[in-house]
Amino acid sequence: GAGYVAAVKYGAKEIIDPRPFAIGSIKKTYEKYSHLSLILPAMGYGDKQIKELEVTINSSDAELVVIGTPIDLSRVAKLDKPSVRVTYELEEIGKPDLEDVLNKFLAR
Repeated sequence: GAGYVAAVKYGAKEIIDPRPFAIGSIKKTYEKYSHLSLILPAMGYGDKQIKELEVTINSSDAELVVIGTPIDLSRVAKLDKPSVRVTYELEEIGKPDLEDVLNKFLAR
């Protein structure tokens, strides 16, 4: 995700594996998508999902949390670690572009 890309780009000394700290739907997501390892997926932003993210993050031994979610997680979760938020935008640089891909998908 965007948080991982930013952490690597700006020289994070270490990126921890969040899987041992995961609970609830996050843990189930890791079981279903076993290729995920160094990112913490946000599986929604309802009260339950926010609480699961909060507990998972706070249980980890991370020194800093890089938040790459579409919402500012630090505003809705009580994190006990310092955090920084990264944002991103889609820049289309060639073909096929997003419109082409969506049109092909919708034509099915």
